[in-house]
Amino acid sequence: MIITNKEISKYTFSGHDSFQCRQLWLKKGYDFVQDGQSFNREDAVVKLGVGKNMVSAIRYWMKAFNIIDSKDSPTDFGTKLFDEETGYDPYLEDEASLWLLHYQLVKTGLASIYSIIFNEFRKEKLFFTKETFLNYLKRIQEANPELSFNDNTIAKDFSVFVNMYKNDNDSNDIEDSFSGILSELGMLKTSFIQDNNGKKIEQFQIENNERDSLPEAVVLYSILDNLNYGNSISLNSLEFDTNGPSSVFALNRSGLVNKISGIVKENKNITFTDHAGIKELQFKNKPNAYSILDKYYGK
Repeated sequence: MIITNKEISKYTFSGHDSFQCRQLWLKKGYDFVQDGQSFNREDAVVKLGVGKNMVSAIRYWMKAFNIIDSKDSPTDFGTKLFDEETGYDPYLEDEASLWLLHYQLVKTGLASIYSIIFNEFRKEKLFFTKETFLNYLKRIQEANPELSFNDNTIAKDFSVFVNMYKNDNDSNDIEDSFSGILSELGMLKTSFIQDNNGKKIEQFQIENNERDSLPEAVVLYSILDNLNYGNSISLNSLEFDTNGPSSVFALNRSGLVNKISGIVKENKNITFTDHAGIKELQFKNKPNAYSILDKYYGK
């Protein structure tokens, strides 16, 4: 993986105080800032109904999910999703909303571990552990001394990543508010192996598959939202590009082609061509990304 100095300076492996984003935090945080409240005020703890460290975590996750900007103002995406009157799905009742949040988390890159894992690391390691991820970052650091991090910070960040996506059906914790907001997507598979000393170690897998629960509208939105894509996009780009649909959503080629077929069927201005073996998604008249979501959510 080639990492530029500019990208390195943006890497963040902390800010969440070891709290994964929970189900109600983003809506609660959106209403908080929409009401003109400030995370810096002493009464933010009372207004949000959480501990002091959780206030900081909510603010961090709202930026990581592109719900608020650097000035703590709601983004277009945040308003589109969470506004009480006009929002697509303020209480995240449609799984499409969780897929959109996952896309924003990876694409925004503020919480760097999500972009690294989905765009790069999992393509190198089919099965991985906390240790193999740390070793991966150390290899990158050897080639880029500007990249600095603390092993303990990375370990905590990895644990938060796992808790964000892990769907533990055997858990006795029945409080939804304590589960990671993206656990319902079922993207992260877990199993156990033994190390050389016989110690039990948890390993993980994010497998490319068909993603039947992923709506075609979300895939199309992610393509239209990507500023690197023009009116003609090769299938290879959609499959392998950073922040492309296959990378972000862990789609295999069959799943990607199926999503594209559904998109073309529903949109007369979009075609999928195959000339001399070069497969391309083409836009005759490129729609606005949010117009796709407007239609999906019936707005």
